[in-house]
Amino acid sequence: MADLGNIITSKVRIEILELFFSNPKELYHVRGVVREVKEEINAVRRELTKMEADGILKKEPRGNRVYYFLRPEHPFFGDLVSMVAKTKGLGASLIENKGKIGKVSFIMFSGKFARLMLRKGDDTVDILIVGEVVLPELAALIRTEESKRNKEINYTVMSREEFDFRKKRRDPFLLGILAGSRVMIIGDEEDLVG
Repeated sequence: MADLGNIITSKVRIEILELFFSNPKELYHVRGVVREVKEEINAVRRELTKMEADGILKKEPRGNRVYYFLRPEHPFFGDLVSMVAKTKGLGASLIENKGKIGKVSFIMFSGKFARLMLRKGDDTVDILIVGEVVLPELAALIRTEESKRNKEINYTVMSREEFDFRKKRRDPFLLGILAGSRVMIIGDEEDLVG
């Protein structure tokens, strides 16, 4: 069941994975998927059937339609969330514009942000950016994503020196960010938390 070769085998499958993991709480019927990914219905049906057999998706009949949705218990769920976060939306924009936003050591999305879940409390940070950052460039990218999501994105920017100092001092604010689930967009997780 957990074989990477069974997950990404075709362009249609990649488009379906991006659709579902960009909207992890959504349920889609076959024709809805066809409209979103703009592919032939038979190719979409074939991939949905394979993905259900692989355990990535579950299906549920409702009335005269069959709806598909993600199974968070799949062994590759977190990995796929991470891959889609880097190839779609804000993650892709940040990677693509890395040179414009400065010398970035790390960009980390909170797990809740990557999964489009609501954050609890106003002090939760969606994105941590560490490095020498050109704030107007970063703010423009974030504003674009905020308008797409129709909600404010809570982000924190630190220089590498400030980050290392706060980490060494065991700053509660930083430790709270690092204690949560995360998706690394730029940089290595071991270097971030180590």
